[in-house]
Amino acid sequence: MDKYVQAINKFVESSPANRLPKFGGIRIFAEPLLAVADANDPMFIQLKQPEVVGPEHLLPKDFLPGAKAIISYFLPFSEEIRRANRVPGLPAEEWLYGRIEGEEFNNELRQFVEELLIDNGAKAVATSLSSKFQKYQVKSNWSERHVAFIAGLGTFGLHKSFITEKGAAGRFGSVVTDLDLPTTERKIIDIYGNCSWFTSGECGACISRCPAGAITEQGKDKLKCREYVHGKIEKEFWPRYGCGKCQTNVPCEESIPG
Repeated sequence: MDKYVQAINKFVESSPANRLPKFGGIRIFAEPLLAVADANDPMFIQLKQPEVVGPEHLLPKDFLPGAKAIISYFLPFSEEIRRANRVPGLPAEEWLYGRIEGEEFNNELRQFVEELLIDNGAKAVATSLSSKFQKYQVKSNWSERHVAFIAGLGTFGLHKSFITEKGAAGRFGSVVTDLDLPTTERKIIDIYGNCSWFTSGECGACISRCPAGAITEQGKDKLKCREYVHGKIEKEFWPRYGCGKCQTNVPCEESIPG
């Protein structure tokens, strides 16, 4: 696994697509976190439950018959991107470029990991680039964040973002392979175990940070969030959109709250 980690880190560090020329060439993403899930982990079946994701959620074998492992990764936004978005009000331009151009880079990384595995004799499928992948209004048939939980990268928070050891501000990706890779230990079994709101009843900083009022003590209204992002923000900044206020200037921005 080490050689794959090294190759991925080098790609993230050196790729011109991970830079924003408009802002002096700042990096979009810092060094990623990687983990490996067992393709036969029974938690994948649980994702099909209506109260989790839904029956439409695919299994690893649906993308790749004979799948043995899933490489899941988290791309944390750089300090420059996060710092720009800490101010209140509308999202920073740096964040919006990081969101859109950053996802374009993320797709390049997905493709790179797939080809890296294939070049080493394995079969591999970058799930979100597959023709089988479908995205719906507020969810998809392959949840990168739920897969990240199964892989042991972290847990969800009150804001429904995903809190890793490098925080919640970032993007996710995954690649299914028939390579027999060592599985990462899932140290936290509570799906909200990294969120102070659930572990101690404290924090809730993301509630006041949400300009749409979509986050309350009961959780996040995804439709309300979507209406704000694809309404006000998309109209203001088209073709870019996003927000990320609940992921920045909060205790879980760049680490697990201690």
